[in-house]
Amino acid sequence: MVEDIAAQKDVQGVFSWKWVVLGGVVAGLLAARSLLPIGEWIEAFNAWVGQMGPAGMAIYAVVYVLATVLFLPGSPLTVGSGFLFGIVWGTAVVSVGSTLGASLAFLVARYLARDRVAAVAAQNERFKAIDTAIGQQGWKIVGLLRLSPAIPFNLSNYLYGLTAVKFWPYVLVSWLGMLPGTVMYVYLGAVGRAAAEGGQGRSPLEFALFGVGFLATIAVTVLITRTARKAVREAEVNM
Repeated sequence: MVEDIAAQKDVQGVFSWKWVVLGGVVAGLLAARSLLPIGEWIEAFNAWVGQMGPAGMAIYAVVYVLATVLFLPGSPLTVGSGFLFGIVWGTAVVSVGSTLGASLAFLVARYLARDRVAAVAAQNERFKAIDTAIGQQGWKIVGLLRLSPAIPFNLSNYLYGLTAVKFWPYVLVSWLGMLPGTVMYVYLGAVGRAAAEGGQGRSPLEFALFGVGFLATIAVTVLITRTARKAVREAEVNM
């Protein structure tokens, strides 16, 4: 009996240290993000990778994975992808990178801290409600939250690893749920490139179509976000 109690304490100690280490890493990354010139580095990286052709897309996707895991801002990279690669390829690059990054962060959290979900939920009522909703409705809630930025993207990847949602459904709904926002930011980068090129080789009609398409993308994204937020609120109320 005494040995069982001692073993249990050892296990709890291991998980406690894992949680402390994970928290320290996250805190350090957030501090680095605020102190270092991350935006300037991203601009320099975009200029460099834009000269590498198709190989630049693979490099860009890998960097996006790392940025997602390391809590670096994804918006400049997403816009930059549209500027460098256009709407279709830019969306593909960001979609692959963000999905792989979200999956990796999920696995890190699940294996380092899943047994601490009760402590996390007890300290955060909103996460407790989300965790309960995911426990009852699974991937559906994750999909809605991906459509509605109720939780910051990089942080949410780790939080989902603490919930009961299964890995592959999480990957699928994350990919689908992130697409609308991805397309909007990539489209913004593509429009920015068209403007930066000064309209060379483009007719006024093409610019008009670019503008209408961008406005339509924003409208659809906003509509989807509002619908998802409403569904999440209703799910939390019904917990």
